[in-house]
Amino acid sequence: MRNLMVAGNWKMNGDSTMTSELVDEIAAGYVGSDSCELLICPPFPLLGLAANKIQGTSIFLGAQNLSEYNSGAYTGEVSALMLTDAGCQYVIIGHSERRAIMRETNEMIRKKFYAAIDNNLIPILCVGETLEQKEQQLTMEIIEQQLKSVIGDNAASLTNAVIAYEPVWAIGTGLTATPEEAQSIHHFIRGIISSISQEIADNIQILYGGSVNGGNAKGLFSMPDIDGGLIGGASLTASDFLSIVKATNK
Repeated sequence: MRNLMVAGNWKMNGDSTMTSELVDEIAAGYVGSDSCELLICPPFPLLGLAANKIQGTSIFLGAQNLSEYNSGAYTGEVSALMLTDAGCQYVIIGHSERRAIMRETNEMIRKKFYAAIDNNLIPILCVGETLEQKEQQLTMEIIEQQLKSVIGDNAASLTNAVIAYEPVWAIGTGLTATPEEAQSIHHFIRGIISSISQEIADNIQILYGGSVNGGNAKGLFSMPDIDGGLIGGASLTASDFLSIVKATNK
């Protein structure tokens, strides 16, 4: 039985005051359980503060990105080793905003994925299609390409990994795939993995990301192949975030 996960991606938001207050409110309202894992992913400068605030709780810490390099003359980059030193257990890789705005390629994302694994970070690999690709009925082709460009035929690389399906057309737009639409894509993703390893396919968490809120989370999380959510805007308000966490009670 797979645990559910609710992961909050703060994106480029927050300061020290906001971090202290938000983490305190989330920790106060979160009743840890064996079936739901809670993860927050603040911006780099706030990771240390967040790590200190969640000490003694069952909340996990993640980063939003990392360098493909371990160290060296790469001004402005942050390595996997630095993230683990800051207290991170997870890192988001290949988010659609990194792909679109920062022009990250599948090859760059592959290198970041393995940099995380090699340094004992759990990567959350994001895949998903744009509205144009969806309208051209390329969704499954794009997702398979994004996934296989990272794992190839090596499903073992997913033993300690998470996948997040984030339809780009639903991120920050208020649009959300119906539970049935999202389930069909999650089932497709799990099928790609099962063609390589059924055991890993059965155990890997596949999250949904795309305007998840307290109103639609219950329906999404009730689907058999949806194992929680990668939450954007709603993770910045404790009450909104906790309402999504409560929806994991199947």
